[in-house]
Amino acid sequence: MVVCGDDGLAHRLAAELRGVYREQVTLVVPPSGRRVRQPVVGRARAASAALLDMVNAAVNRSGNGDQSGADRELEATEPTEDVLADAGVERATALALVYDDDETNIRAALTARRLNPRLRLVLRLYNRRLGQHIEDLLDQSAALATRDGSGSGPDGGPDAGAGAWSGSTTVLSDADTAAPALAATALVGTSKIVDTDGILLRAVERHPPAPGEVADPGLCTLALLSATSNDPAGTDGSEDSGEQGPQLLPDAAAVEAATGRGTVVLEQVSYSGPPLPAGRAGVPAFGELFSRRLRWSLAGLAACVVALAVALMVVTGDHPLHATYVTLLDLFSINEPAHNDDVGRQILQLLSGFVGLLLLPVLLAAVLEALGTFRTASSLRKPPRGLGGHVVLLGLGKIGTRVLTRLREMDIPVVCVEADPEARGMATARRLRVPVVLGDVTQEGVLEAAKIHRAHSLLALTSVDTTNLEAVLYARSVRSRLRVVLRLYDDDFATAVYRTLRAAHPRALTRSRSVTHLAAPSFAGAMMGRQILGAIPVERRVLLFAAVEVAGHPQLEGKTVGEAFRAGAWRVLALEVADGASGGGRAASGGPVGSSGSVGSRLVWELPDTYVLRGVDRVVLAATRRGLAELLGRRARHGSGV
Repeated sequence: MVVCGDDGLAHRLAAELRGVYREQVTLVVPPSGRRVRQPVVGRARAASAALLDMVNAAVNRSGNGDQSGADRELEATEPTEDVLADAGVERATALALVYDDDETNIRAALTARRLNPRLRLVLRLYNRRLGQHIEDLLDQSAALATRDGSGSGPDGGPDAGAGAWSGSTTVLSDADTAAPALAATALVGTSKIVDTDGILLRAVERHPPAPGEVADPGLCTLALLSATSNDPAGTDGSEDSGEQGPQLLPDAAAVEAATGRGTVVLEQVSYSGPPLPAGRAGVPAFGELFSRRLRWSLAGLAACVVALAVALMVVTGDHPLHATYVTLLDLFSINEPAHNDDVGRQILQLLSGFVGLLLLPVLLAAVLEALGTFRTASSLRKPPRGLGGHVVLLGLGKIGTRVLTRLREMDIPVVCVEADPEARGMATARRLRVPVVLGDVTQEGVLEAAKIHRAHSLLALTSVDTTNLEAVLYARSVRSRLRVVLRLYDDDFATAVYRTLRAAHPRALTRSRSVTHLAAPSFAGAMMGRQILGAIPVERRVLLFAAVEVAGHPQLEGKTVGEAFRAGAWRVLALEVADGASGGGRAASGGPVGSSGSVGSRLVWELPDTYVLRGVDRVVLAATRRGLAELLGRRARHGSGV
């Protein structure tokens, strides 16, 4: 395996491949002085600086700061053809290009595909549409280059099926991988979500049931939370937490014996697309054209016109339509003077003229307000008065933009804070009509303008660790029990920050998330040639969802669903079948029932334990990192002759 990158994701991915999948890894990174580092900017408060020293000391004591997890490490400014050849791309099974720059990854991928057409490529691209085109292009190039070859698959082993090339190129985004987990962490009782091409998996945290109550198990129980479930990460929730930590994929006996512990259950599986705004983009709704005061003024003048028309009808005995017509003529001062009529008619004409004078400034104000509304329809909104229970999102970069989109899909009110008016996510905020506060979050008054004192939670997702840390500390000083979620560059640093903040604020819920920690399992699974549907964090551990072909896996093939389940490792959740396939005989003999899906194929979720998995089946399973490594690693070594 070859991993090329310039930030923490490359090191984390190399460690994942080496430590979990036991693969030989070559890591290509820039020289130390040219690697992407998180800048330290802003006005740091004394408390922030002190806490930063504490967590840095904790990270240094861990002794893991300099471990890349690779068997071989090369330093190169750019992944040129010579560098890739020196890294052994021509003999490698897979190559991951995880540079922060999309263009660098694309250029290196084109070069690597020319050097080794059978190479499995995993690219990190933020642009989804471009990524799909690049994936198709590289797959087509690989197929053409190997058309006259020996017929071996991309792994170098015998694989004559056309589907062998389906995973030869995979384009992923760390932002898309981490966004659902970051968004879900900020919300109480909101499902943790994995979204994969129309399949929406929802995992819900549930508190321990009261005595005498039976908790709803949902479709299945995915995990048991830490024993100190009042704070679901009471023992740090990591893989080293011991028996008191979270237990992933427990069996029925473990769930029954775990009294007083919260659970994570798979409660619902459905598709829910993002809500589309009504009307054309950039055109405000009719109710937003005029202010409330102006609408009341127009309503009052309309009532006066109706009253004058009724009075004229009573005084003169005219038809209602004619009386209304004459009143409007008087209102706009285009009627003949009523000097020959009776006194009542003259008084009504004077009153109509007076109302017409009042109407002129109101109409002018309406025109000006409408023009101003259209002019600012594409500009940034300000937080409305009285806003409360919302999420304050700091940073509209790659990660922040994806999280903002996810929150709005779930109809969660959001207020964004961004220092750069040209940031990547500003256009998304305008399109979604999300209030944005422009300013440096480290300056006084910025968080107050975002209504932090009435907010539900704070998501600090800027690219600067110290800025995120400072914002969280200041927000906690304003509201001590505010729910906070930090995006931090390094996983060890995130762990240390979590421990310190949790000790300082034991009654408030604190979460520190490293994007590399959330994204690395998906990239590693793609390098192993499997479709990783997504990852759901369970405290400080990660549960993976993958689509796996049953053929070639002795742990699955020929076994029932109950026999294939291995507690703490993997569990079969669903079976993918083609639409129109006859399942009557299978269902009658213990086959699957209950399905959902789209045209072409569908997923069957209610699989009985007696269903026998066949080699032609394709299943969706939940697995731990080590469980998935064991399940996939044996097949990879078998295909390579190891």
